[in-house]
This record gives sequence, C-alpha cells and structure tokens, in this order.
Amino acid sequence: MIRIAQHHDWVVWIILGCIFLYIFMLISLRRDSGILEFLVQKIEDSANNYLSWIIISVVFCVVLSVLVSPYLPAVPESISAVQFGGYELNKFGFSFLAIGSFYFLKNILSYLFFAGTGSGKKWEMFYFTSSKFYFCFSLIIMVLCVVDNFYMIDRTEMFHYCILGFSAIFLFKLSYYLFHSSRILPEIWYYKFLYICTLQIIPVLVLWKVLFF
Repeated sequence: MIRIAQHHDWVVWIILGCIFLYIFMLISLRRDSGILEFLVQKIEDSANNYLSWIIISVVFCVVLSVLVSPYLPAVPESISAVQFGGYELNKFGFSFLAIGSFYFLKNILSYLFFAGTGSGKKWEMFYFTSSKFYFCFSLIIMVLCVVDNFYMIDRTEMFHYCILGFSAIFLFKLSYYLFHSSRILPEIWYYKFLYICTLQIIPVLVLWKVLFF
C-alpha cells in the first residue's frame, strides 16, 4: 500500500513546532549556544537550566507520542468513553496523556527521592545532566517519526527495531546515570540501585502495560 505524505501533515507540524522550541531554547535561554556547545556545557557556565529542562521534557513526550501512537492496539474504552463536546482522545492524545503523566509523576517522585535521601543538592545537577540525554534522544525520535510516517516500511519490523534500539538506549541511560563523572546519583550504592529499580525500570514496565495491554 502506498503511503500519501499529505495524510501525515500533522506529524510535520508537530516536529516543526518541536524544532522551533529547541531553536528558541538554544538561542534565547542558552545564550546562542549551538547543539554541541549545549551538550558539553558545564552547569557553572549555563543559564535557565530549569526552563530548558521543561522544554526538553515536553518535546520528548510529544515526539515519543507521535512515534508510539500508530502502534497502539486501541484506546481503552474507559478513556474513549470520556468525551468533551462530542470529542474523544485519539491514539495520539491517549499516548501523550499516558507518557506525559508518567513522565511528570516520575520526575516528582525522583525529586522526593533525592530530597528524602539527603541528596537534594544533587537534584539540579541531575536534571541538568539528564536533559542533555533526553535532548539527544528526542532528536533520534524525530528522525524515526519521519521514517515511520513518510517512507514505505514494514511497521512490524519497524516496531521490533524500535524496541531493540530503545532497549539499548535505556541500558545506556542507566550506565550514563551510574557512571557519570558529575556523580549525579546519591553517593550510597544501595540508593543508586534503589533509584534505578524503582524510578527507572518499574515506570517503563508500567507505561508499556498501559499503552500496549
């Protein structure tokens, strides 16, 4: 079956909107930084870290929702039954609601974890460092969104490749957090593994179940 690109104009507009958000972030919030400069920048030389983190988080949730939504089996009946003015959430809307909610909740729990383990001073360094990871990850997802929507591919194979690729990236992220030179996780070793298990692995498994079961 031939895909017609015009049917996916909404994908183009979303990706362009996300790119403009990143351009605004780099030019305005990061003082005319380039991508490489942003990635190697130290926290002492940076500005507007919290706002940049929010923008990157929103973009990541949006583009991941665009990529994931075509693969959802269906919107749960309990969600589709909720309508506003006769409108109900489609697959993209449900994906964004689920991913955004889980990401927001995970970040709140992460802050409480850092504060509760006496590592509150590491929190700013943590979200500053993780924002760089999610920035790169979101760029990869944008490319995958274009490939998925505008090229003739077997979506079954695409889904399998995405699962393998995302699994590799997830393992890289865990190593990135554990062994980063800035020591962004709590110092005590069992706090590190408690964070990895409860606030990294479990949320991914729960989100997978919500979206695909």
